[in-house]
Amino acid sequence: MPNLSYSAPVADLFPTVVAQAREAESAGFDAAFMMDHFYQAPNVGALDEPVIEAYTTLGALATATEKIQLAALVTGNTYRNPPMLAKAVSTLDVASGGRAVLGIGAGWYELEHQQYGYEFGTITDRIERLDEALQIIVPMLRGERPTFDGKWYHVETAINEPRIRDTLPILLGGTGEKKTFALAARFADHLNINCGASELPRKLDALDARCAEVGRDRSNLETSYLAFVFIDKNGDRARQLQHNYLLSRGIDLSKSSDAECAATTDRMFCGAPDEVAEQIKTLVLDKGIDGIILNLVANGHEPGIVELAGRTLRPLVDA
Repeated sequence: MPNLSYSAPVADLFPTVVAQAREAESAGFDAAFMMDHFYQAPNVGALDEPVIEAYTTLGALATATEKIQLAALVTGNTYRNPPMLAKAVSTLDVASGGRAVLGIGAGWYELEHQQYGYEFGTITDRIERLDEALQIIVPMLRGERPTFDGKWYHVETAINEPRIRDTLPILLGGTGEKKTFALAARFADHLNINCGASELPRKLDALDARCAEVGRDRSNLETSYLAFVFIDKNGDRARQLQHNYLLSRGIDLSKSSDAECAATTDRMFCGAPDEVAEQIKTLVLDKGIDGIILNLVANGHEPGIVELAGRTLRPLVDA
C-alpha cells in the first residue's frame, strides 16, 4: 500500500488503509505490506505526499486483521538499530498472533537519510551494514542471545523476549545480483525482486548461482516479484489510470519512442482482469517466479479493486 494520496481528509487515511488490508485478507492474499519510508518514493508520487511510519501502522493493522501476514516492503536497515528492529518485528509477531514477516533491505533513499540525519554511505557500506545486521537479527529472532563486534554494529548477549515462535520468516528485498542475492542465499526465506520484467531470467540465473555458492537448495528460497498493476473491469479505464499516473510523474507515453515506452512500462501490468492475468503469467510466473506482490498504485484504495486483483491472480499462483 504505497500510495496514501487519497482525496479525503487525513482523518480518513488510516481507515482506508485498514479497509485495503481487510479486503486483501478477505480476497485470500498472503500478506499486506507497508513501505518503510518517511517521504513518498519518487517512483510513486511527489516528495511531500502523505507517508505513515511502517511499524506503527503494522502494529495497528495487527489488531484490525485476523489472518493476513504483515510486513514492511522492505524495512530500511539503516533506519533502525538491529536489535531494536528484532524487538519491533517480534513485538508485531506477538501482537498479531504469529503473522509478522521481517522484510528488510539495505536502504536506498538518500534524501531521507540526509534530511532525517541517518548516515547513508556508499552501497558497499550499506550492504556491509545489512550483512552485520542480519548476523544479529536472525539469531535474536530464533531465541538466541548473540554477541557481535563488527565494523558497524556491536551487541552483547542481546535478549529478545517475548517471542511467539522461533520461525519468523525473513524476506529480503533488492536487485543486486552479487551481494544482495548472496545475502538472500545465506539468510532469507524469501527474496522479493524489484526490477523490469524483462530482467527476470538474468536475475533468477544469478540467484541460482548465489545459492550454489553457499550450498543452498534454490528451491528452499521462495521468490516474488514487485509488480505495478493497473487493473479495472474496464480495460480502457485501467489504461487511462496508467496514463494519468505516468503523466503525474512527467512521462507522456504518446510522445515517447517505442524503446522509451517499453523501458517505462517494463514493470507495469495494465488492463482488464484477463489482460493483466495473461501479462503476469507470461512475463513473470512462467519465468520461474513463485509469487506476486501487487503495487496497486493508482486505485488500490478504491473499494473492490484489491478483491478484483486477488480474484484475478490467485488462480495463477495456486495452480
